[in-house]
Amino acid sequence: MPKRRQALIGEVGNAMQAYQRSVEAFDDTVGKRLGLNPTDLRCLDWLFDGAKSAGELSEATGLSSAATTTMIDRLEVKGLIGRVRDVADRRKVLVAMTPRGRERTGQLYGPMVIEGNKILTRFSDDELALLRDFLVATRELTDRHRARLRK
Repeated sequence: MPKRRQALIGEVGNAMQAYQRSVEAFDDTVGKRLGLNPTDLRCLDWLFDGAKSAGELSEATGLSSAATTTMIDRLEVKGLIGRVRDVADRRKVLVAMTPRGRERTGQLYGPMVIEGNKILTRFSDDELALLRDFLVATRELTDRHRARLRK
């Protein structure tokens, strides 16, 4: 492999590590502002795109069933999430972010999302597709290795 290519791959890896550290530090700051621990904040993140079952949250956070229930109770007391009936199967209970939860997290993450969208407008459609594909492949890689470590 040419040295220039090796150097670029190394730079991308270093940039990814720096980005991950920055995201963790930002999330830690958001968690402190909301009075949440990192796992509680991660739960809110998993709920951002829609309601989930307690089992799905347990899998996503790596918590036991009992610890997941405790986490859900803690976030429900804060008014950030609530238990709701599944519209497809009324016997099933899901956990969803409340309007208050969306508002509180939106106040903290929203300005960064708006500014981030402005950055993305500078890229061509092909570049955006490349970025998307890279992020999807990297997430899939991370998920595979998380599963490997859980065995």
